[in-house]
Amino acid sequence: MIGARVAILAILVVFGSAACDAGRVATTSPGRGGAPTASEGADGPTPTFVPISPTPPANPTSIGLPNRAMTPGATNPAVTESTRFQTICATGWSSKVRPPESYTEPLKIRQIGAYGYADRKVGDYEEDHLIPISLGGALRDPRNLWPEPHHVRLADGTNVGSIAKDGLEVYLRRAVCDGRLNLATAQHEIATNWIATWQAAGRP
Repeated sequence: MIGARVAILAILVVFGSAACDAGRVATTSPGRGGAPTASEGADGPTPTFVPISPTPPANPTSIGLPNRAMTPGATNPAVTESTRFQTICATGWSSKVRPPESYTEPLKIRQIGAYGYADRKVGDYEEDHLIPISLGGALRDPRNLWPEPHHVRLADGTNVGSIAKDGLEVYLRRAVCDGRLNLATAQHEIATNWIATWQAAGRP
């Protein structure tokens, strides 16, 4: 099982790197994709190969990832495969529907405490949508919002803070809007383990 998983990850890294060089992302199988809530709208185009779908970390919070018990992710029922061109793929749509700081800032302060972060400096975090608005994430649902650190490093020194996730969000949105990646699969991958997805895609 472990050997098979390593082989799959190796294949994905090769595909992800090639896609990144060509400005494209490889698409995935709808059979494995599924957002973490029922309102996912998974009626999209047929993709071609299996995504990572990594196993959630055993601990509630892993480096660079949200606490899955507190932030499992939630989707916006208005955004589906069939409505993506009128919503997430329309220029300026995400900015128009984004909740104001008057909502997200107080929530961030509360969640920093709830997460038990030692660093309580509000400016060191971004109140992030786990499933981003640009991929049909729920706008105001606290289950889809978490205080993401701007700077956090893996054991090898890799920075997996908010900037890295922002790059992945742009990469996946482009693929979904181009029809190369199923929306529900993109939602599932970024909600389950965005760092593994980012690494497999070549760290866009």
